[in-house]
Amino acid sequence: MRISLLDRARTRAGEPDAAALTGLVDRVRRAETLGFHRFWVAEHHGVPGVAEQARLLEALHPGRLDLGLGASLGYTAGVRRALGRTRLDDGEYPELVRELIDHLHDDAPITARPQVADPPPILQLAMGDGLVVAAELGLPAVVGGDLLRRPERLAAYRRDFRPTTAEPEPRLILSVDVAVADSAAQARRLLLPEAWALARTREVGEFRPLEPLEAVEEQLSAGVSDAADAAMRRHLDAAVVGTAAEVGEQLTDLLEASGAEEVMAWTSIHDREQLAASDEALASLICG
Repeated sequence: MRISLLDRARTRAGEPDAAALTGLVDRVRRAETLGFHRFWVAEHHGVPGVAEQARLLEALHPGRLDLGLGASLGYTAGVRRALGRTRLDDGEYPELVRELIDHLHDDAPITARPQVADPPPILQLAMGDGLVVAAELGLPAVVGGDLLRRPERLAAYRRDFRPTTAEPEPRLILSVDVAVADSAAQARRLLLPEAWALARTREVGEFRPLEPLEAVEEQLSAGVSDAADAAMRRHLDAAVVGTAAEVGEQLTDLLEASGAEEVMAWTSIHDREQLAASDEALASLICG
């Protein structure tokens, strides 16, 4: 099983923001030692990103960069204003992706620097119309969530895929929240801080730091809104949790059902030692 990791560089309550980055670097090093295929980091939409930044990273680390594209303009109105965009017009997103591809391949009116031997591969995050865009532009797609229950949309991606020199065949990567522990109940419990933080974003308008598991359980025992409770349940019910063997069976079923060739596991656990233990257990499923 080919498995990769996605780290959202989550800050934690009581820690300086820089600790999220040093912890991320430690996890990257461990992931490479454990044999994970790739390691992605989520961009938090606090600042604009352009093709030149991707080229700089590619120049510094040749052959080690992927560029995953999503259509989100930012979670809050303030971020969208800072990015200089408040919305995307109909049909605008595919053109923006084409423009980025042109920049990376030296086909744009302005040459992005530094020049590199090979531009980084681009993968389309299948959010919104992302799967349609990926098929139209001949890009691999990262799928998760509701799309895993929409086989007709996955079939349409394969049917409508336009081959390119870089990507002659359609290719899917499965993105799912994964936690491995001594039992499914314990693994699900470890995901509570992330589920709680995500559920609260709709109420507070921002992604707040992860809180310790015990602190989250104390708040939950005092009662939460119906909306937050429903959001948490949706998140936890969609996650893959259990022992390594149980997680392996679930991931195999998802890969077979979707036709994906790789798992992109994203896991945010407050306790870094428990996160490391989950990664190590997940790595035991890697083969090839």
